[in-house]
Amino acid sequence: MSYRVTFVCTGNICRSPMAEWVLRHHVEEEGLDVEVDSSGTGNWHVGNDADERTVAALARAGYRSAHIARQFEAGWFDRYDLIVALDEGHKRALRAMAPDEEARGRIRLLREFDPDAGPDLDVPDPYYGGRDDFDLVMEQVEAAMPGLLEEIRAALKEAEPGEGRA
Repeated sequence: MSYRVTFVCTGNICRSPMAEWVLRHHVEEEGLDVEVDSSGTGNWHVGNDADERTVAALARAGYRSAHIARQFEAGWFDRYDLIVALDEGHKRALRAMAPDEEARGRIRLLREFDPDAGPDLDVPDPYYGGRDDFDLVMEQVEAAMPGLLEEIRAALKEAEPGEGRA
C-alpha cells in the first residue's frame, strides 16, 4: 500500500500546492510508492486553480503543477500517514479536528523537517505579497524536502514485508 502524505495550508492555493508538487517531483524521481495531495483549512478557494504566482514559482524552480483547491475534512485523517501543516495555525486547526491522539500524532509542521529552520517553523503566507514572497516559500519548501524524504523513506522501509511492522 502507498504511503500517503497531504499538505495543509489556509486556502489551498499557495503554500500547500507548492509543497505538494515539489514532493511529487521528488518521490516520482526516486520511484517511491507515495501518494501526495493537499488541501486547506478554509473553504474560500474550493474549486479554484492554484494561485498563478504559485504556478509561476513552481515553473521557475523547474516543477510542474496542476491543482484544484479543496478543504480538508475531519473524516480524512484515516486516509493519511502524514499530514503536513504549513504553519502553527494550520496545525492547531488540524489537531482540533483530529478524532484521537493517534491522528494528532500524524500532524507535523513542514519546517520541522529542515534542520536549519531555526525556532520559527511557520512558512509565511505569500498571498498578499509578491514574487519574492512566493520565492521565499519555495526556498523553505525545498529546504524541508531532504528531511521529509528521509522520514518517508524510513516509514516505507519499516512497512516492508519482513521488516517487523505488525
